[in-house]
Amino acid sequence: DVQLQASGGGLVQAGGSLRLSCAASGFTFDDYIVGWFRQAPSRPREGVSCISGSDGSTYYADSVKGQFTISSDNAENTVYLQMDNLKPEDTYVYFCAAARRRSMWCNSVGMKYWGKGTQVTVSS
Repeated sequence: DVQLQASGGGLVQAGGSLRLSCAASGFTFDDYIVGWFRQAPSRPREGVSCISGSDGSTYYADSVKGQFTISSDNAENTVYLQMDNLKPEDTYVYFCAAARRRSMWCNSVGMKYWGKGTQVTVSS
């Protein structure tokens, strides 16, 4: 079974950093897109950043470019999201998700596998 386990959320002051981890199991990472999505109550889930297991290509939402960095450890089937200079508006529940495809895709529609969310709260 495909499983995604997200961790690393927490409470941090504005300007601080957090690193989220998504440990994946049950599939070969090389064949998948894995990414991070975030959601506020009553709002749609938005794509934050995704990475291709096949070629390492990445996608970032405009709102996080230069602030967040996605990376992967293919040997460990783990994807990381380094979040720096956090702002109160980055407060969301963050989810990791995966889709079996090689071309870049970072939209919640079409991501087949989802982990449980991890709360990130940034205080001002």
